[in-house]
Amino acid sequence: MAAAESVENAPISDEILIQRILQGNEEAFEILYERYFPRVCRFVNRRIRIRSDAEDVVQEVFINVFSSLGSFRGEAPFVTWVLGLTRRTIAARFKKKRHPTVPLEAEEAFERPGPLIPTGHREPTPLEHYECRERCERLQEAATHRLNADQLQLFELYHLQHQSIRQIAAATHKTEDAVKSNLYRARKLLLAR
Repeated sequence: MAAAESVENAPISDEILIQRILQGNEEAFEILYERYFPRVCRFVNRRIRIRSDAEDVVQEVFINVFSSLGSFRGEAPFVTWVLGLTRRTIAARFKKKRHPTVPLEAEEAFERPGPLIPTGHREPTPLEHYECRERCERLQEAATHRLNADQLQLFELYHLQHQSIRQIAAATHKTEDAVKSNLYRARKLLLAR
């Protein structure tokens, strides 16, 4: 396959492969599939822990890639488009509704109080777990790359260690207004992600 992908050992660009696929060239899709399969697998496996579900999602992603290839406009790198499509495929899979079931032996459950009556506490759905993990990853990345050391320290003291503004000001030898201002800027940078 390596010989089919290269002309004088230069890889074929994604754009050329996309044009060929849109013209009906199946070999071009195989090359694109082999090029992005490992990356999509890693992306999906970090988010879905059940192997069979992850394999299904990867296949669904490539079906979605093939069927929506005509909508790729080239405004961003193709890998960004593929991973965005992967993220949406994962989210759509989690959004599929699962209807609650009632055990057959509990015919009278609706007439008497019991475990079927909601208690106000429920387990997070897989979608909620996924979205929370995504948000945490984005916040961690933003905190690492966008905050300076001072902002990161203040953010950790206030939001993670739950210290008051007054305690932070005393510990860092800053005024309370300076602490508030730096926290505001740090939150603004993090929320922009």
